[in-house]
Amino acid sequence: MNKQDKIYIAGHRGMVGSAILRALQTQGFSNFLLRTSSELDLRNQQAVADFFASEKPDYVFLAAAKVGGIIANSTYKADFIYENLMIQNNVIHQSYLNGVRKLMFLGSSCIYPKLAPQPLKEDYLLTGLLEPTNEPYAIAKIAGIKMCDSYRDQYGCNFISVMPTNLYGPNDNYDLNNSHVLPAMLRKFILAKRSKDSSVTIWGTGSPMREFLHADDLAEACLFLMDNYNETGLVNIGIGEDISILNLAHLVKKIVGFEGEILTDPSKPDGTPRKLMDVSKLNSLGWKAKITLEEGIQKVYEEIKDSF
Repeated sequence: MNKQDKIYIAGHRGMVGSAILRALQTQGFSNFLLRTSSELDLRNQQAVADFFASEKPDYVFLAAAKVGGIIANSTYKADFIYENLMIQNNVIHQSYLNGVRKLMFLGSSCIYPKLAPQPLKEDYLLTGLLEPTNEPYAIAKIAGIKMCDSYRDQYGCNFISVMPTNLYGPNDNYDLNNSHVLPAMLRKFILAKRSKDSSVTIWGTGSPMREFLHADDLAEACLFLMDNYNETGLVNIGIGEDISILNLAHLVKKIVGFEGEILTDPSKPDGTPRKLMDVSKLNSLGWKAKITLEEGIQKVYEEIKDSF
């Protein structure tokens, strides 16, 4: 990418898109195409066609998606598969029709089978059954990967796919009904500390293992791959280390300064037992994550501690 190139970031106000925008601005890029969801409904085929025909972006980061945690994914299954399929179908197809030089599609680690071997290698895709709680979302994301590969094979489009692990950082979602585990946990502990509660209860047994990557690290990896990766298939983006949900709770408790106890609620679902990304492909290309989990959570805590 050159500094004068026209760059469209779909989903620029979300956690991922805003991190990519910040990283590009830091590197001196300024020719951005940015539209909020109220200005451009990416589910609307005609609206997306008109936008691409008039604006003709050179590069596209497809970070727009309907996302949520276990509750949201279990409750709004139809919304998750429909909206994500429509968003990516419209953006990827119009990128082809309007000669976009390169597109990056951002997926999710939930594309991998529930019981896949750990750590998760890129070639484990479609080797087993998915986690039922987020299957509709995962199927939409798998379709996006296959769509990028198919347009590459049939039309020669330079469309690539990247699969981030669990993310956290600025512009995350802290709604307790539909947020992911780390932001929900941060909010719970912040409110519990403020209310001087005696305990905080976390969902499930606390035994599942999860990996967490700061959004700023993800953005750096995305820019690196946009410049250096031009192949079929996907690339995992992660830190390569995981932590149990219970140990994560203890880390958040320490950073927030909550003095009560941590309780578990085994009646609530655990989700996938473990999701650790194999990042050897990304590392071999020349990129590694820099922000440690404790450092990253501390940074986020300082940003949001007075928000609720």
